[in-house]
Amino acid sequence: MSYMKGRKTIEVSTMVEWANLQLGRTDDYADVGFKSGISTMVERVLFNSKNYNGFQFINNDDSEVGTVGYYSRYYTLPKT
Repeated sequence: MSYMKGRKTIEVSTMVEWANLQLGRTDDYADVGFKSGISTMVERVLFNSKNYNGFQFINNDDSEVGTVGYYSRYYTLPKT
């Protein structure tokens, strides 16, 4: 079996953009476990690359800890 050599890196901005799309989802599959996993992943990417710039809730009125609303957020990158 032959495998193509894959890319070893991905742009942080591409990863954050993808994560933000996932965290904004409202379908049945985008539950607390899914969104908390995405948040954990993107925060690790941002911290490791020294690009963490915080996040904002999509809806401040639906942001109780441990709920889908808490993980319905978007991350920003530092301005360059």
